[in-house]
Amino acid sequence: MIITAIKQQVRAKGRYSIYVDSQYAFSLSADALLTEHIVLGQELSVTEVRSYKRLSEQDKAADLAISYAVSRRRSRWELYDYFRRKGWDEALQQKIIARLERLGLVDDEAFAEAWVRNRRLLKAVSRRRLVQELHQKHVADELIERVLRRDETSEHDVLLELVVRKRKQTRYQDDTKLMQYLARQGFGYDDIKAALVGTD
Repeated sequence: MIITAIKQQVRAKGRYSIYVDSQYAFSLSADALLTEHIVLGQELSVTEVRSYKRLSEQDKAADLAISYAVSRRRSRWELYDYFRRKGWDEALQQKIIARLERLGLVDDEAFAEAWVRNRRLLKAVSRRRLVQELHQKHVADELIERVLRRDETSEHDVLLELVVRKRKQTRYQDDTKLMQYLARQGFGYDDIKAALVGTD
């Protein structure tokens, strides 16, 4: 059995279709192609073709995982959750995680920092809400605490900004409704009272 063609795929530019005896046999990423030293005219046994087909499936899974991880930072738990939804077995999950770690794409502290920074940019959000959101992503308490210690945003200023913005809406002219809203956003009762007094 001879490799008779290696063709770049049209839809997946980073993948190559390998033809054995003029028939499509399997595909590999450019990295895998180089790592495996696959070349035109190479002779393969039936066992080797089977092995490359298994590698092809693992390689496709790794490509999907990398695309998922680079679209935005993900927590380690989010990555494993994605792998489970894809139905990948434990051994494959560990291989892919190891590859993502080598690429610097698995880092819960960096994930938490990016999460806090983006949430701060998008809207006025309380520290308590940020902690809740990061807990939902299964980030460890010590990492959350470390990241939030570095966050220089003033909780009081965030709250004042939110009160001023919400006061422009008719429904939040009522103090009780506004207090209830702010409490749902994770702000403490005493802080809310002080902010309302400070903006009257």
